[in-house]
Amino acid sequence: MAKKQLKDNMLGRILAYATVFLVAVIIVTTVQRKKSSRATDVVFEIEALHSGDFLLKAEDVLEIIERAFGHEIVGEPLGDLNMERMEHVLEDASFVLSADAYVDAEEVVHLDIKQREPIVRIIDRDGQQYYLDHTGIKMNLSDHFTARVIVATGNIPPYDPDFPTADNNNLRAVFELTEKILKDEFLENLVGQIHVSRKNELQMVPIVGDQRIVIGNTEELDDKIFRLKTFYHEAMSRMGWNKYKTINLKFKNQVVCKKR
Repeated sequence: MAKKQLKDNMLGRILAYATVFLVAVIIVTTVQRKKSSRATDVVFEIEALHSGDFLLKAEDVLEIIERAFGHEIVGEPLGDLNMERMEHVLEDASFVLSADAYVDAEEVVHLDIKQREPIVRIIDRDGQQYYLDHTGIKMNLSDHFTARVIVATGNIPPYDPDFPTADNNNLRAVFELTEKILKDEFLENLVGQIHVSRKNELQMVPIVGDQRIVIGNTEELDDKIFRLKTFYHEAMSRMGWNKYKTINLKFKNQVVCKKR
């Protein structure tokens, strides 16, 4: 009886090992076959900006990939397509916030892209133009679409990745003022341009009218904006939009206006 039980146990183990081996062979064979299979197509999913627009298109994404890998995606063995590297290559592009690359059961490569959202267009003192996103990352201008964002001009230095922590940096001041404008519904509907004067003073230019609203620097910015909003609600509604050439907020507790 003991011998029969021992024999049955050995047979059970052999069957179990054989099953595991067979499954392993099937998995390895499937993986090898998958790697040797070729990409049949590439599908792009690009998330639109909040405005519904696109700073890049499918052909731009394809060009980025093909330039980095030196070959087309379609027709390439799947084993030669490094999905992780593909994601990193795309995320290095200025318009791309995040990228997800994967292959489905039909050997189709999917590239899902989330665009960076520009908040201000910079035209610096050297004439260089670019966007900044909400994290301060530099973005190239698009060949397909001009984002409807605040434009910043004047005495703005060339871009430096460390500008958000730099002292006495006009680009940092522009970025801080832009963020403040976008968080305030009144200002967002009022301001179309930020200008940095030769004296390094921040100025805002309304979308309607051509007044210059002088901010000076970003110190006590909340108080300056409060005085501006109070002035617009109480004085401008009675006087009219075009009565004043400049509205100066840089002096503490004052709104100094210059008539046309």
